[in-house]
Amino acid sequence: MRRDARRLALVAVLVLLSWSVSGTRTVLYERESAYNHIVVSEDRGGRRYLQFEKGGALQSVVRPGHPLELELPYTRVAMVGLAFVPAPRRILVVGLGGGAMPMFLRALLPEAHIDVVDIDPDVVEVARRYFGFQEDPALRAHVADGRRFIESPGPAYDLILLDAYGARSIPKHLVTREFLAAVRARLTGAGAVVSNVWEQRSNPLFDSMVRTYQEGFVQLYTFQVPSSDNRILVGLPHSVKPSREALEARAERLERERGVPFDLSALVVRGYEDATDRPARGQELVDPAGSP
Repeated sequence: MRRDARRLALVAVLVLLSWSVSGTRTVLYERESAYNHIVVSEDRGGRRYLQFEKGGALQSVVRPGHPLELELPYTRVAMVGLAFVPAPRRILVVGLGGGAMPMFLRALLPEAHIDVVDIDPDVVEVARRYFGFQEDPALRAHVADGRRFIESPGPAYDLILLDAYGARSIPKHLVTREFLAAVRARLTGAGAVVSNVWEQRSNPLFDSMVRTYQEGFVQLYTFQVPSSDNRILVGLPHSVKPSREALEARAERLERERGVPFDLSALVVRGYEDATDRPARGQELVDPAGSP
């Protein structure tokens, strides 16, 4: 009887482990890497979810085989960067996650070359194995620290997406004045940097991050993410001001000519704020004294 009870208890534990805390997703993979506690789960509709801690924020949601479906709202709003740079030839994404944004960009812009950088080799492997992330001559993944990659010699990028900030886990060396100077140096003259950050309610560094971006770029725009604590920042290294109407028209053209499957122009108009000359709040973030 005791053995039977133990077997039943073990089966119950295994069943419980196979479900996420919501009770609606099956856990496919769970592992402690050198940088993250990686959890991959899947819902009944075939969508796969990446988290870096149990019950933590969703890092990626992907339906493998459907790269144009951006499930998380912030990933759709991040594509406002394409209204600033409609035809980027070279794109850099810092922070792979499940690969939703680079796979979307690869499908939408087949002529562009895309580099993706992530510090965690296990995340890169998980993206390949569970999320349908596939490299080819135009899409390359690099296992490296994002700052070291950006500071190393290399080509200029038309669009740089920084998706390495969490609500509670913000790599401090990726938010400083010195880091943003290196990012700006890797942009083409008409390029743009797009950053996914968390707002003040979740991120006590939010005001300081905005201040540092204001100081680091000639122009700064912010875009609200509906029903989310995320905010998308777009920094420009030049002084040619795009009007909201021009950005909306470019977004509409992308929808029409490239087949963007969501209302990008509405996201541009709804969330737009020119923060270039907004009164600064918070302190500018800088590297610690003595940093190399």
